[in-house]
Amino acid sequence: MTDLTQLTAAQLSRLYGKAKASPVETMKAVLARTAKVNPVINALCHVDADRALAAARASERRWKKGKPLSPIDGVPVSVKELVRVKGWPAGMGSRLTDKAPADADAPAVARLREAGAVVFAQSTSSEYGHKGVTDSPLHGITRNPWDTGRTPGGSSGGAGAAVAAGLGPIAIGTDGGGSVRIPSSFSGLVGLKGTFGRVPAWPPSLTGDLSNTGPMCRTALDCALMMNALAQPDARDAYALPEEDVDYAKKAGGKLKKLKVGFMLRFGDHPLDIEVAALVTRAARQFEALGCVVEEAAPPFPMADAGRCFVIHWLTALQRLLKMFPDDRHGAFDPNLLASAKAGGRYTMQELADAQATRRELALAWNLFFDEYDLLLSPTVAVQPFTAGKNLPEGVEGKANALWSPYTFTFNLSRHPAVSVPCGLSRDGLPIGLQIVAGHYKDALLLRAAGRYAETSPLKFPVLPETK
Repeated sequence: MTDLTQLTAAQLSRLYGKAKASPVETMKAVLARTAKVNPVINALCHVDADRALAAARASERRWKKGKPLSPIDGVPVSVKELVRVKGWPAGMGSRLTDKAPADADAPAVARLREAGAVVFAQSTSSEYGHKGVTDSPLHGITRNPWDTGRTPGGSSGGAGAAVAAGLGPIAIGTDGGGSVRIPSSFSGLVGLKGTFGRVPAWPPSLTGDLSNTGPMCRTALDCALMMNALAQPDARDAYALPEEDVDYAKKAGGKLKKLKVGFMLRFGDHPLDIEVAALVTRAARQFEALGCVVEEAAPPFPMADAGRCFVIHWLTALQRLLKMFPDDRHGAFDPNLLASAKAGGRYTMQELADAQATRRELALAWNLFFDEYDLLLSPTVAVQPFTAGKNLPEGVEGKANALWSPYTFTFNLSRHPAVSVPCGLSRDGLPIGLQIVAGHYKDALLLRAAGRYAETSPLKFPVLPETK
């Protein structure tokens, strides 16, 4: 008998259309698996079973009438806890926040409901999504289903772990510096940070126009099906892009011939895991086999300057938390978040103004790069998934490696779309991600590239996580 928890959204949709499975059967299977697996990986912090089953029954009636709202009608989806869901607490991974139920859905959640998707659970995040792993004072440590001793990355680590473990085939994450792409790499998923504004967001993120909302799935096609729902304007987002007449799912099936592709194995002087380097290089060669012209390229902007620019933007945003909560409660913060917020308060107005100017220069440099190249290939992360509960992996001579994620944040600064797609498993059986980047508004091209490449290197997901 088919295990419905291991199917993609597209596969479920086909079964629903042929009356060979139902949304209710799928939702019950996902809830049963969640009860068994979530205590091991701690990916979901809130499960709304009653409302989910009611929504699944409504979807089942639509499919029986031959009138589904979309191909993802009846597909279970989890939502990162930084994204508002009406009736659920917006905890932000923090012991300090008001846990009153939200009074409205965020745009992404509203669009998914309109498409008939079953919003069934809230996934874990680091506190306020401030770091690239997923543990928080509110919910504890989230673990990677490929190896529960490892982190799934972050800050959308709960979303990544849930999809990889079969707790719903699709999920919503957020990405302010790599928080969709890092856990997608560590969990073996396809995760898209679209062109800034393509997926509207509300309320505004603490990190402002660095942050994006996006899909995390097992396949590029599922991401495309989600984008058909998500990429709709919403008046609550002042930066939302105009409606685009694009069917992402149809565009995902095109060819890649004659595309000019730049390949960058390093973004500056930083450590790079040898297996990451080998698998990403092999992926670049596969793009040649798919008909692309691939050549080595260099970053068009000094990456040390880019890193400093991002850190100033990120930390000065986090320092606002010190004003949002009284001093006598600051001890309840994740110590890493508290230290980051305090560091942000030490930057001067001149340093922030200079960082804003650097960001404009960086964005222009990458615009000119994508005027020459259709795509960029790079690693998503420079390391393999590391020990759960740690903020940083070990580097040389036992020292912490603070430069483990140099590839993702640049495109939050420049606002270009970027996707992570799995490019194989390490000798320890851990997923490694390939990052693909394109020019502004080329989100559909990215998903096509991710999909065509992934067809050549499919992953078999772990059926059950093993307790380490």
